[in-house]
This record gives sequence, structure tokens and C-alpha cells, in this order.
Amino acid sequence: MTNQLLMTLSDIATEAHVRIQQDFKHIDPIVGVSQNMRSSGIPADVMTIDCLKSGKRIILILHDDTPDIISFQFAFRDKDPDKKFQAIPFAELTSQKLYDWISSYFSNAV
Repeated sequence: MTNQLLMTLSDIATEAHVRIQQDFKHIDPIVGVSQNMRSSGIPADVMTIDCLKSGKRIILILHDDTPDIISFQFAFRDKDPDKKFQAIPFAELTSQKLYDWISSYFSNAV
């Protein structure tokens, strides 16, 4: 089930990414998926969305124990994330919501 959720999350991010690139050429976000937490014994996958120009990062965590929840944090590429993440029901994380997060958080990229 987790692989399917990760594929769904990737599809959401891809759709948001395409729209961002069309509407905000200066942002040019980079989306990455990591399963490194699994190698450390934590049953979770991480998606990062980075803006190289601003140094900002959006972190999304899909944890096996809570597959109906996405943990997220607005962070920076060069700083460790805070321990406290916000949460949103997976069903509420649409490509539009992710688009809105990216466009608003990365909007000061020059």
C-alpha cells in the first residue's frame, strides 16, 4: 500500500511541478524522493521540493504507520529541519494545495 501512496504523492507533485514551471519560470523547483529513512530503520519515505535560488525546501513525509497522514515542514536546504512537523490528511493534499505551497513559499526566488 505504501508504494501506491508514494506513487500517488509523486503524481500530485509532478502535476504541481509542471504547473509551477509554466507559471513561475524563475522558481524552477527540484523534486526528490528518498527512502533513506528506511535504511535507518524508520518505515517512511521522504519527498523534498527544493528551490535552489531561495534555498528553501518543503519536506513531505509519508510514514507507514500513518498512511492517511502526510507530515510536512517548510524548511531550508542548508539547515536541519525542526523536530515538529505539521500534518495534513493525505486525501487533502491535492496538486492545487502543493502548487499553492510552492508558489507562496518559493515566491521570493529571484
